[in-house]
Amino acid sequence: MNHTRDRIYVDGAWIPSTGSGTLPITNPFTEEVIGTVPEGTVEDVDRAARAAARAFPGWAATSLEDRVKACTAIAEGLKERAAEIATLASREMGSPWQLAVLVQAGLPVIDFASIADFADQIEWERESGNSLLVRQPVGVVGAITPWNYPLHQIAAKVAPALAAGCTVVVKPSELVPGPAYVLAEIIHDAGLPPGVFNLVPGTGPVVGEAIVSHECVDMVSFTGSTRAGRRVAELASRAPKRTSLELGGKSASVLLDDLSAEEFGQAVAGSLTGCLINSGQTCSATTRLLVPRDRLAEAEELLSLFTQFAVVGDPLAPGTQQGPLVSKTQQERVRGYITEAIAEGARLVAGGPGQPEHLPTGYFVTPTVLVAEAGSRIEQEEVFGPVLTVVPYDGGDEEALRIADGTPYGLSGAVWASDRDRAIAFARRMRTGQVAVNGAPFNPTAPFGGYRQSGYGRELGPQGIAEFTTFTTLHL
Repeated sequence: MNHTRDRIYVDGAWIPSTGSGTLPITNPFTEEVIGTVPEGTVEDVDRAARAAARAFPGWAATSLEDRVKACTAIAEGLKERAAEIATLASREMGSPWQLAVLVQAGLPVIDFASIADFADQIEWERESGNSLLVRQPVGVVGAITPWNYPLHQIAAKVAPALAAGCTVVVKPSELVPGPAYVLAEIIHDAGLPPGVFNLVPGTGPVVGEAIVSHECVDMVSFTGSTRAGRRVAELASRAPKRTSLELGGKSASVLLDDLSAEEFGQAVAGSLTGCLINSGQTCSATTRLLVPRDRLAEAEELLSLFTQFAVVGDPLAPGTQQGPLVSKTQQERVRGYITEAIAEGARLVAGGPGQPEHLPTGYFVTPTVLVAEAGSRIEQEEVFGPVLTVVPYDGGDEEALRIADGTPYGLSGAVWASDRDRAIAFARRMRTGQVAVNGAPFNPTAPFGGYRQSGYGRELGPQGIAEFTTFTTLHL
């Protein structure tokens, strides 16, 4: 499989970068460099943004029906190349194969295919008194995306943007660029007009900041860390230009005090799964488990048992549930959090900062469970690895709610109770973008986004399309 790419995609063609630099692609399981990608330049971004600006009037004038057909064709192309996309995600970022097939390759298909269902749900025009409110595409969109879901995070921006009538310039993660290149190839084969979609890999400080600052870019949609999101918002404010930010999280899974022993066990297992998905490299992961203090020992015993069944190893091997983290830097960061938490008084229940004995190479972190009090650093800060912090609470639902909402974030969450109505009432009060009630599955077509330092704006569903539109008011 080819992991070396020597072109960027601009104005409907594969062309060389204006620079000569390359960036390495490393397999996080073998720790070997398996390819390179062009180190994009400010000049590359300028060419891409100007191509998108030239293409915008024509694409915006294309009928909604034809824009939807284009998204459907892209979905079919993604479906045909799903195995390739999954393999790229496994080899370039360490995603376990089963997850790579279902999520890394599967969700992008849904992102594009669902446009056919949602485009007609948008109110494109509405009369208001003597005025006609006309929903219009916002313009050229700069999409800056992370490595943890390297194609879904692109598709969740590009599909609704194209449906809305926008043109796009995408910066994929330089760590995991392969899936984005497959998408560009599919879009090229689908025959979209030149300039409608452009792909420029590179680093955040160069390519990312050039996209945000470029005069032809009307809106920036960014997914990544809260720190980087602040920088995006700062640069965009100078224009000013519109932004949509999906940032970090420290989501709580709250176990209420009416759970039976069986329900409690299911809730603990479900919470652990929600933490460990994608080796913990998920912004919406439920990385805090809030339990009544009088059931803390019960939770610890279950977690000590459950973590033993998490199969850690080669992401391409059948049965692997936990692959390596994406990079050495990420591995060291997560291990540092574990070590510091223990030094600051957290109690280790399972795992720890060491390399798994049976895996001498690879950027692994053993699934780790810590018990810590509310307000501690490990309870407050996003770790972005397979680390679950168990937090005991004393004061019933009110105390649990205070702790759940007691971080700067508000992206996701979960609540478990024997009384479903009680769980729903609790969920309604949580200040977070989405809440799973009693283990309800993630809905990939529902609006997704956060509160507070988890960002603003929504992706997916009809709201995802609306995010890339604005209004012109005609007074008649």
